[in-house]
Amino acid sequence: MRILLVEDDRSLAAGLQAALSREGFAVNHVASGSQALAAVRAELPDMVVLDLGLPDMDGLQVLTALREISRSLPVLLLTARDGADDKVRGLDRGADDYMAKPFDVKELAARLRVIERRLSNTAASSCITVGDLALDTAAHTVTLAEQALELPRREYMLLKALLENAGKVLTRESLEGRLYSWGEEVSSNALEVHIHYLRKKLPQDFIKTVRGIGYTVPRQ
Repeated sequence: MRILLVEDDRSLAAGLQAALSREGFAVNHVASGSQALAAVRAELPDMVVLDLGLPDMDGLQVLTALREISRSLPVLLLTARDGADDKVRGLDRGADDYMAKPFDVKELAARLRVIERRLSNTAASSCITVGDLALDTAAHTVTLAEQALELPRREYMLLKALLENAGKVLTRESLEGRLYSWGEEVSSNALEVHIHYLRKKLPQDFIKTVRGIGYTVPRQ
């Protein structure tokens, strides 16, 4: 799941990027409202985490502009403002959720997973299942026929992306965007290496290659 983090406090942004990456999210960061709008126009992320206190624009103005670009793009607001009026205005302008600073990163991750489950139509449970394979996005566990599978972070993120889109073909570029943040050094065959090792742990032919396009897994 690709998150655009809009936060001008660079130390906080770096901490959030690291923490949310450990939770299985690919996080890209910008420090201003204008950068956020340019990034979203260039490539729509899966979610936006938006600080209201930005240096160049008020966060609510950014939210309004985001809604003009996409009415369905999930946006979670972050703010140090104490007033309930800001929360009400943010929600009325189309924000999906709201957290006041300081906040617990694990709670933020949990709220993002709720939005993620809603997007993948699994809102009732944190568990995604396809046949005997089950992935729990809250516990970060994977089981096959009730036997635990130990997956490195990238393989876990890759499997989660495929299961969330079971029955659909995800392109190489789409999968790389879900695994890596901007600026990360990625070798030309990194995705194929992850696919190779993941296939060795899953049922034969579970991950199918659609030649010239990408990869897919069967529907539930």
